[in-house]
Amino acid sequence: MDPDKRVTPANRELIAQGIGNACSGLLGGLPLAQVIVRSSIGIQSGAKTKATGVICGLLLLIAVILIPTLLNKIPLASLASVLLLVGYKLIRPKAFKSMYQAGMYHFIPFCVTILGMVFTDLLIGLIIGLITALFSILLENYKSAFYLNESHIGNKTILRLSEHVSFLNKANIQQTFEQLPDHSEVIIDATRSKYIDFDVFEIIENFKIEAKRKNIKLTVENLRGYGVLEPVENAGRQPTIPEVTNAGKSVDTSERR
Repeated sequence: MDPDKRVTPANRELIAQGIGNACSGLLGGLPLAQVIVRSSIGIQSGAKTKATGVICGLLLLIAVILIPTLLNKIPLASLASVLLLVGYKLIRPKAFKSMYQAGMYHFIPFCVTILGMVFTDLLIGLIIGLITALFSILLENYKSAFYLNESHIGNKTILRLSEHVSFLNKANIQQTFEQLPDHSEVIIDATRSKYIDFDVFEIIENFKIEAKRKNIKLTVENLRGYGVLEPVENAGRQPTIPEVTNAGKSVDTSERR
């Protein structure tokens, strides 16, 4: 959702929710959770930093302490209209179209999750969606033994994607991108790839924006989209990226599983 495609540390959010729930329980309060509604409203309003969450929390605290009676007089229909508007902006017809274009293995779990939430409740709908997504992953992907070959020549990092790059590789590829140093040169070679999952393709597209922020000279070779890819003509004659062999002067090659 972030226009700048910054990466949010997931562990930090889990720690904050754990501490918040512990404190809420000790005070006799209800369980709490970070919801996407407030975050999306902040982004749609032009918020750029974490200060929006702090300011929103302070305003809620002040309102609960000073005007609790007035808060109870707000019609539920008014609150429902706000949620409907925010929900519409989050799930537009364009979102259904993009998920459909990503393939049936993405589109079916997406629709099943929404229908499960509508006809049951939030928790059961999520469980139904997770089970459907698991079967979808098993049907779509067989996990290749090697999905990424990383080699180094001086300050240049060469990342060669394997023939099959599935959703299961998403987290490891994201971690690899995060560890790349600033002011370096990176080449992502997808020449050999015959299948790239949509989620992995999206990570690479987002990394193009992140690379500019980190002053990384990025070159992407033969990234032809996602899904089943057409082979590259004369794939064995690509002169742009040198093949790394044991005879090289500065070689540090490792296979990531």
